Amino acid sequence: MTDSSSFAGNDLAAFALTLMTSRQNILPKRLAAPGPSEDQVNDMFRAAASAPDHGVVMPWRFVLVPQAKREVLADAFGRALTERDASATPEQIEQAREKAFRAPFLALAIARLGPCEPDIDPLERMVSVGAAIQNFLLSAHSMGFGSSLTSGQAMHSSALRQLFALTEGEQAVCCINVGTVSKRKPARLRPDVAEFVSSL
Repeated sequence: MTDSSSFAGNDLAAFALTLMTSRQNILPKRLAAPGPSEDQVNDMFRAAASAPDHGVVMPWRFVLVPQAKREVLADAFGRALTERDASATPEQIEQAREKAFRAPFLALAIARLGPCEPDIDPLERMVSVGAAIQNFLLSAHSMGFGSSLTSGQAMHSSALRQLFALTEGEQAVCCINVGTVSKRKPARLRPDVAEFVSSL
């Protein structure tokens, strides 16, 4: 007699592996409307909240950037560029600003690395932040959306820190971009397991 639950377990494992190995990073300029609904975004954040979190210190927070606030973010990106390069041309500043208007969904992921109780090592907390972000991306992928992470030197700028009210110990990690894929690229070749796994 065959245990039907084993089929369900095998099917779930196969689905999970396919989901993880088929996810691609899609450039924000290739992410078009429609973006995820409010309920879908809430489910993505529920997935993020299931990331490993030693000490239950929630070392992450996310800030949504709705369409009505993209101009404010664009200004911050422009100021971030001139902070580090006073000779930036108007064209370069406009290119920096334009990054705020690409994907229909955009949020900033923030790592909370200051003092906490219990005292969890910041590196371990960063692993947790990464797991939360990956869960979000996989959830978006499972709904049929494309996604990408964008970062760069603007993440360390005072303009961005001020806009997102980052406190001592908080660090902007990356922007999360989600939307409908307008153009898909060929699948990236993944490294062979033997290239990064060894045994004692």
